[in-house]
Amino acid sequence: MKDCCVCLANDSRYKCPICKQNYCSAACCKAHKTVGCEPSRVENVEDVEPQKIVKYDFPTEDTVPLEKLQLLRYSDDVKECLNNPHVRDIIRGILHHSDPTSAIASAMTEPIFVELADACLKVVEPPDDEKPC
Repeated sequence: MKDCCVCLANDSRYKCPICKQNYCSAACCKAHKTVGCEPSRVENVEDVEPQKIVKYDFPTEDTVPLEKLQLLRYSDDVKECLNNPHVRDIIRGILHHSDPTSAIASAMTEPIFVELADACLKVVEPPDDEKPC
């Protein structure tokens, strides 16, 4: 196991999603957040997951390439929308709904969810004036 970045205990089981430093408890996590952290620029070889080859079983003309979907994690607009607990609740509701299609239709009546959808679309399908020639 790795040492906790706060108390230096040798049983850190958790990793900060932002800077990837290890910590051992909720108390150490809170202490770490008060200091503030930034995404690490250099990743350790052991922290990098091997690229999994993922392919769509039934791609269509509307299927978004996986490379574009992966760009969503770097969008500040998407991250800002996901900071809203109401948006996260809506997403959880969609994931656990027996009819996700109707749940998404219902979610699209919420302006905050439409804002998230627009932010995602801006990443995977930029407007015509932002598309490369």
